[in-house]
Amino acid sequence: MKFPAPRLVGDLRSNLRSVYLVSGDEPLLVQEACAAIIERARQAGFDEIERHTIERGFDWDGLTAGADNLSLFARRRVLSLRLPSCKPGTAGAQALKSLALKEDPDQLLLVSCPKLDAAAARSVWVKTLDQRGAVVQVWPLERKDLTRWVQQRMAAAGLQVEAAGAELLADRVEGNLLAAAQEIEKLRLLHEGSALSEADVERAVADSARFDVFRLADAALAGQATRSLRMLWSLRREGVEPVLVLWALGRDIGLLAQVQFSVARGESQSASLNRLRVWQRRQALVQRALARLTRAQVRRLITQTAHVDKVIKGRTTGRPWDALAGLLLAVLGHSSGSEVTMP
Repeated sequence: MKFPAPRLVGDLRSNLRSVYLVSGDEPLLVQEACAAIIERARQAGFDEIERHTIERGFDWDGLTAGADNLSLFARRRVLSLRLPSCKPGTAGAQALKSLALKEDPDQLLLVSCPKLDAAAARSVWVKTLDQRGAVVQVWPLERKDLTRWVQQRMAAAGLQVEAAGAELLADRVEGNLLAAAQEIEKLRLLHEGSALSEADVERAVADSARFDVFRLADAALAGQATRSLRMLWSLRREGVEPVLVLWALGRDIGLLAQVQFSVARGESQSASLNRLRVWQRRQALVQRALARLTRAQVRRLITQTAHVDKVIKGRTTGRPWDALAGLLLAVLGHSSGSEVTMP
């Protein structure tokens, strides 16, 4: 069965399954979900943890043969496999299916991988693990939930913090929960048992935010100007290729144009978004952008996107990041011209 990561702790209390697949693109949350499963398994008597990180040339035959040849007196074990992608290859897929189907009360199979794409979710090996146990889906924290997560994490670390301090930390580490956990641990070492002000947090915490192009696109659709520009500057500092930023923004601009065209022909927004397979949690963002931008503005955005593409490829004059800032402001509904000079 499939369920989101927040349900895992409750599920583990009532039922330890023989097979788990933990999938998601937030490393800290994936790691902690796997740790919770292993701890519950230890409590149930699985006192041996065999870990494998799957790399190119991994010996899948050797792994399955070892699983088949356990002695009668072998200890109960957790077989933990970390996949670098959700595509393990033909041999890997067959081995994972075989391990999941193995009837062995003394072995628990735990597989972790990045977020499953649509093709991987339909694959036989994923369906087999789903049928034999549970697929735990780890979703990135939304910005609106991050401050509460920081407050809860700091409280668990024995720290008291003003609301403004938690908000500041959330801003500094958005998009990087591993950095958030590290910063909270640092604050614990420095200030355990103390009440922290916003100024205390500001002095102690580095700007560790790692914004990705998808979060930037979501912020732009939502009309969050300050946050969007901060993300853009952060991406530039991190050395992200401008073409990736343009791809994310251009994809959503094209989506807006498609929905507007469908609505003009009599289809409702919701029907159009469902037909275009826009995720439910993104539909509200797209609808906010559609309420802000006219068809004429979206047509200009398409033209501007083509211009930025030429700037990035060196086919016309201009600075790529300045051109991207101008496009971003236009998506936000501001008249900016073709370029904005970034600091």
